[in-house]
Parts: sequence; C-alpha cells; structure tokens
Amino acid sequence: MRIAVTGPTGTIGTEIVNLALESGHEVIAIVRPGSDRISNLRDNSHLKIIECNISDYITLEGKEQCDAFIHLAWMKTTNGKRDDVYSQNDNITYCLDAVRLASSWGAKAFIGAGSQAEYGNSDEDLSPSTPINPTSGYGIAKYAAGRLCKMYCSQLGIRFCWVRILSVFGINDLKTTLISYLLDCFTKDVPPELTKCEQVWDYLYAKDAAKALILLCTKGVDGKTYVLGSGTRRLLKDYVLAMKEVTESHAEPVFGVKPYYPHQAMRLCADISELTKDTGFVPEYTFEDGIRDILSYRVR
Repeated sequence: MRIAVTGPTGTIGTEIVNLALESGHEVIAIVRPGSDRISNLRDNSHLKIIECNISDYITLEGKEQCDAFIHLAWMKTTNGKRDDVYSQNDNITYCLDAVRLASSWGAKAFIGAGSQAEYGNSDEDLSPSTPINPTSGYGIAKYAAGRLCKMYCSQLGIRFCWVRILSVFGINDLKTTLISYLLDCFTKDVPPELTKCEQVWDYLYAKDAAKALILLCTKGVDGKTYVLGSGTRRLLKDYVLAMKEVTESHAEPVFGVKPYYPHQAMRLCADISELTKDTGFVPEYTFEDGIRDILSYRVR
C-alpha cells in the first residue's frame, strides 16, 4: 500500500511514517518547506518527501499516486492561537484541498484528523455519538472540516473516516507539551509547577495512535467518526506521579500554583469500542511503557 501523510514530522506523523515503512508500505510525506523538524523523518528508499505549504496543495494535484491519504496537518494548534478565527477558517479550506489532492492521486481512502476539542467540555466518555459542543475556534473548525470533508469524499467516491484524537504523547513531542515539561523537570530533579491536575485524563502513546490510523486505511468503515485514545483513565495528578516514579526523580511536583487554561476540559476519556470493533485496534503501550520508551530514545 502507498500512503500519503500530511503533517508527517509531528508526534503522530513520524510514528505513522516509521510504522508504515516497517510494515512494508511506501510513504509520501508532505512537509512544510523549511520545516525544522524534517530531520524526524529517516532516510528510506520507500519514503518520498515532498515540500509543500498547506495552502499550496493544488500545485501537487495529479503528480503522484497513493492508495490512502492521512491528513494530519493543521495551522495554529497551540492554546494561544486556537481562537484565531480567520486562521481556523482557513484550515477548513485546507482540509478540503487535501481531499481534492487525495482524489487526484487516486486514493481510495481519506483519513482526517479531528480532535477532542469538537466535544467541548463533557462529563461522559467520548464516543462517536457524544453530543458536539466545541468551545474554541479550533474545535469549531475541526468539526466543520470533518462534516464538509465527509460530504466531499462522498461526492468524489472516496472512503472517508474522521478520527477525533485525544491526548497523544511521543518521542517527537513539542517542548511545550505537559509530558515534555515534566520529563525535563523530573530528569533534572527540578520540581515541576502545575495546576491542581484534577482532570480525569486518557493518554495514548504515539506508536499506538499510528497503528490505529494505519488500520483505518484498510478497515475503517466509510463515513464513520472514531474516537482515538487508550480507553483507560486516571487523574492527571496520577500520571504526574507515575512519571516521577518511572524517572526515579527526587523532585516533588508542586500542584495548584498555575491556573487552568481557557476552555480547559476536566474530563477527557475515550470510548474506543467502535474503533476496536471495526479495526481490531487495542493499545500495546501502557502510559509507563510510553514514558520508558521516550527515555530510552533520549539516551541513544
């Protein structure tokens, strides 16, 4: 199978590329020109890297062939930029451009990356049938993009799946993520300063996320929305303490000294039963396994 991936240098994208290549697939990685993360992609004879801005997908139409297209790329994803309404509106157009590009490359399946932000704040485990109530510009744009891409794929005859992704962590996390911050603090024995960490959370390791998205390329049911997480839940405070234990740090976390972010969800847990039923997906990594894997990578 030949898989095209946008956003291939990020936490999930790099693992999709690695796993696809390890599984014998060919990969086309569409990368932002001048990306400082292109080094995350390893040299491989079955990997083709194309540099193209997300706004210029039209220039690539008809120039390649692929069997499946995974669209991860999205502009303005950090908390300070998620309510940039004009940029989030542009992202909807770019998502539709990705569908058109996939069609021109002969793709039979389009897998789009949605977000838990589409749900807003919910008191229940998130499933495909959980009511939608986004509270950020990012969440609103993700939901609109998913609905419109589903319609467009139907018009073009492409099998479509939308995946609402919860909290994923991995080797190539940005330094601004909570996991990266905690790893830096604990490995240096510096006490991390945190919120009260009262959220009930679901963390999924990026290698498992990659496995799920690749499975959807062949096994996802047309038109379905899936929720992607580990299917397990703990207090965020418990994850913090688990990281302290795995890293064998002497630093004590300081809870309650930072405020919660705007739009902060207090419960974020995935019901992955539909995903498991349709694809057979079951996470292989526990949270602690993932942290150990990241630590082993850091000392190589």
